[in-house]
Amino acid sequence: MRRNLVAALLLLAASGPAMAQPRAVVELFTSQGCSSCPPADKMMGELARDPSVIALSLPVDYWDYVGWKDTLADNTFTRRQRAYAEVRGDRAVYTPQIVVDGVQHAVGSNGQEVHRAIEMAATHPNVLSVPVAISGTKGAYSISLGKSAHKGEVWVVPIETSAEVKIERGENTGKTVTYSNVVRCFRKVADYDGNAATLALKPDVTNAPGADSFAVLVQADTAGRPGAILGAAMHKP
Repeated sequence: MRRNLVAALLLLAASGPAMAQPRAVVELFTSQGCSSCPPADKMMGELARDPSVIALSLPVDYWDYVGWKDTLADNTFTRRQRAYAEVRGDRAVYTPQIVVDGVQHAVGSNGQEVHRAIEMAATHPNVLSVPVAISGTKGAYSISLGKSAHKGEVWVVPIETSAEVKIERGENTGKTVTYSNVVRCFRKVADYDGNAATLALKPDVTNAPGADSFAVLVQADTAGRPGAILGAAMHKP
């Protein structure tokens, strides 16, 4: 019995980093200038505590003119949201909007709708089909990718796990909102051709102002626009 146990442990150690896959990648497009967003931001905090979900907040900038400039917003996130809508063909862009696995969208404050979108996204054959694992320590991280029939791009996404913001003007005047897993930027690090691979990350690729963690996304490319998320992993601080 002991010999069998030792053999099993040696086999596990030799197999490299574990590739436990998330059940969903949830992106919330939100804004400090949107009065209906705080409930979605709160729900995002709950999703961020679920170890089976990679929850990412992406503050957009198209409500800045209303009277309060979003302190976390990035036009890159606005363009990403619009690109998703173009790929879907519905051009539906609003806040709070959640996109699940790059293929389904839902009103971000509607819990039932969000969970239904998670279930529907899971039925897509290519969604989260690529095993992904992160190993190493700060300055020496590597990404392990499993074999798949699909191709895509590998992105490193630095995030700030918690950001508390006091909003002084606009529709949310006087509110203090906590944002979870705020994306700071997207950095493409490689193309994925479907073959198993290990990528060593440069020391600065996971860093960004305010970031204390990062996620990795393997995402299909649809004529230069984001498609289905083929694989993902999150590094916890």
